Amino acid sequence: MDLELRHLKTIRAIADAGSLTKAATALGLAQPALSAQLKRIERTLGGALFERGRSGVRATALGEFVLARARIVLPAVSGLQEEAERFTRVWQDRRGFRLGGTHGPLLGALVDRLAAAHPDQPVSTYTSWSERDIAAQVADGRLDFAFVGTCGASSPPENERLVWREVARDPVFVMLATGHPLAGATEIDLADLADASWADVPGDGCFGDCFTAACARAGFTPSSVYETDTAACVHLVQVGRAVGLCRATFPPTQGVVTRPLVGAPLYWRHVLGWHPETYAHDTAPTVFALARAVHAEAAARSASYSAWLASPDSTELHP
Repeated sequence: MDLELRHLKTIRAIADAGSLTKAATALGLAQPALSAQLKRIERTLGGALFERGRSGVRATALGEFVLARARIVLPAVSGLQEEAERFTRVWQDRRGFRLGGTHGPLLGALVDRLAAAHPDQPVSTYTSWSERDIAAQVADGRLDFAFVGTCGASSPPENERLVWREVARDPVFVMLATGHPLAGATEIDLADLADASWADVPGDGCFGDCFTAACARAGFTPSSVYETDTAACVHLVQVGRAVGLCRATFPPTQGVVTRPLVGAPLYWRHVLGWHPETYAHDTAPTVFALARAVHAEAAARSASYSAWLASPDSTELHP
């Protein structure tokens, strides 16, 4: 038999009561049952804990040793339990929204919406280029929601542990300097950019492979691709060093224009994920609705995306 906390509580109760009879009454046990339990505890610890006499029981040397440790352990465990319960109450009261994301403008807009709708609830964010990193943190309980993207019809990461809902799907646009020869076109054939250098933001999904495949279907292989953060990508486009790949919701930016590709050869799905066994599951409908509103606003701010959505081409992605 292994020693358990309830055994320490029994030993302390006997010592405090001074007799097995009184201790049995305090513990709600029959005296023979308590005597039998004490014998099992003593066998586990290797010796007698109490000496029995006419006036009751008195702790032996081993009993005093065990009692000294019990008087440290039991309050510590009780304190731990109280603190854990208090932490749970406080956490449930504050709850809030811990968001992880990869798409800066949409994530920022979602934070603003949540903070405005729930001013008493804290909102925090974590950003990473890695969708897998963010999804793993949600699956492990370190984040509440993942607001990320996935290329085409590919499955989001942690698909077996998380619930995912599609917020929206966008065609992938190209980003050109305002002085680029094709900047005035309504839409651009990917083959017309065969000689370009490219810039995009890295990720750990299949987008790079899908882009290479789309270029192959258009009859060329990209000469170079710069994987950078968003600011560097924009700079490379502004100075004419590269053509950028971006979501159609990319916000208006000085010195660049965004244009759709003929036939929308690449598309991107914005998805929201959460763990079904956490309190995030209860607030997910609210967060999802706000995420959709944020995306709609971003789409409306982009003149090129608004024009594409009004064109027949959009029916392929938005039937």
